[in-house]
Amino acid sequence: MPTPHLATLAIRPLTLQDLSGCADLSEDRGWPREEHKWGLLLSAGTGYGIDAPDGQGLAASCVVTSYGDSTSSPALTAIGMVLVAERYARQGLGRRLMTQLCAELAPTPLTLHATPNGRPLYEELGFKATGRAEMLVGHFTPSAPTPADPITGTVRPATAADLQAILRLDRDVFGEDRTHMITRLPSFADRLLVAEDEDGTLTGYAAAWPNMNTHVVGPLIAQDTATAQALVAALADTTDRPLRTDIDIRHAGLIDWLKAHGLQSVAFNAVMTHGIPALPGDWTRRFAPLTVAAG
Repeated sequence: MPTPHLATLAIRPLTLQDLSGCADLSEDRGWPREEHKWGLLLSAGTGYGIDAPDGQGLAASCVVTSYGDSTSSPALTAIGMVLVAERYARQGLGRRLMTQLCAELAPTPLTLHATPNGRPLYEELGFKATGRAEMLVGHFTPSAPTPADPITGTVRPATAADLQAILRLDRDVFGEDRTHMITRLPSFADRLLVAEDEDGTLTGYAAAWPNMNTHVVGPLIAQDTATAQALVAALADTTDRPLRTDIDIRHAGLIDWLKAHGLQSVAFNAVMTHGIPALPGDWTRRFAPLTVAAG
């Protein structure tokens, strides 16, 4: 049970002015600071935090990102960046933060990616594991042929004229509208590519955004594995940094291909949902999220 003074600490909204404090909290728990990602999450989503009673930054944090046509009644909300400072760990702060959020967000369906350490708490709160993602990191090493199966069409840099088609494809695949997130990609990502067939119809898109010393590949949306391979290979060709991505384990063909091209498995996260039996949309074309923190 939390000590009385921790149990009475206020939960408050976080803003971009809290970005440095959020990064400090990440670092405190052994995570990368990830200021660039925090900036996106605090802009496109809503952060919640508990100020440390010792006056030294944040004691706990999380971010929720809602999707759907109506901001007043979202169709799906993702929860991420649930962190508690080491000196306040195992004293009930994370449970209190999550319990209050789940109550306030009800009856909206929820999703999150859970580490093995966090999963027991989420299960106690009613979340169920409905999928699994494998995190892979490493320098991409091209080899012939790349991709394994050539696609019919081209991969090219996205332009402003592609935005509406990207939004339509994303909604079809993700299952809910996330315009407020996807329209931030051109400024957030270092590279944004699209795949199109011979008729000019978009068959996929992917972004690579900077995160510390890596480029994260996500979102990765593609009509098939070959298209996903082509998008990743094209993104890798534009950077000297290691790639990092979180692939739905049902896409075993892409995972094996990435491993054959230099990436290594570093972790697994459980994809969990609350209030729905599975995520909406078409998982067969959804290879990787923008970031696990935003669903």
